[in-house]
Amino acid sequence: MADASAATESKSDSESTPDKTLIHIDHFNAWYGDFQALHDLSLEIPRRKVTAFIGPSGCGKSTLLKWINRMNDVVPGANAKGSLQMLSPEGSTNHVEIDVLDPSVDVVRLRRRIGIVFQKPNPFPKSIYDNVAFGPRLHLKTNKAELDELVEWSLRKAAVWDEVKDRLHAPALGLSGGQQQRLCIARAIAVGPEVLLMDEPCSALDPASTLAIEDLIFELRSQYTIVIVTHNMQQASRCSDKTAFFFEGKLIESGDTEQVFTKPQKKQTDDYVRGKFG
Repeated sequence: MADASAATESKSDSESTPDKTLIHIDHFNAWYGDFQALHDLSLEIPRRKVTAFIGPSGCGKSTLLKWINRMNDVVPGANAKGSLQMLSPEGSTNHVEIDVLDPSVDVVRLRRRIGIVFQKPNPFPKSIYDNVAFGPRLHLKTNKAELDELVEWSLRKAAVWDEVKDRLHAPALGLSGGQQQRLCIARAIAVGPEVLLMDEPCSALDPASTLAIEDLIFELRSQYTIVIVTHNMQQASRCSDKTAFFFEGKLIESGDTEQVFTKPQKKQTDDYVRGKFG
């Protein structure tokens, strides 16, 4: 696992660099049928930082997460209006690379660039190797040697290689819950995404596995833009650079994590992070 002091130093170094927006959300609204789940949200998600979405159950944080890579397309009655854009490397709203809500957007390509890891580990009923190789076989032109190298690289980045390297062709469903979740992270990064969305990635895991995932987030943050939905206030404060607090479908407050947790601007935020409701 990553050394705690090294992780803290890495976080400090990351925070010293100017924020550059990767995902720009403006006046965003979302519905499930007649029920409005999100109300007029405006939020900037910075490049190569960890942004935590916090708030009580049903507040809309997972809904927003799933709209970022259009996973809600498969939900009957789900629709959205407003602006949800992925910006080009210049990091300016004047350089829009992808208008996520545009009906012409190729969602398969979009999800290659914006990967997602769900609350419950969901490895395919295939071997460990084939789980990681699935995306590259679909999206990339690689020979066997290149694919072997990519599978190893992804499993190493996900901090699970040493545990599985001698059984790559064994069923992935035979792994522990924590190993399965790290395998799912390896599967997500194998296709070369820029963004990694994590929806309560530790809620089904034991404390040791949770710590392993948190250490992994520290390792990955230098290379990926990470958005994590979590109910765990301690996890959000440990892992994230930025925090956005949601309540009843509205964005109440967002900012640097330390500021949101220690000097919130809104009383509602202060009450939530202090555990007065949730």
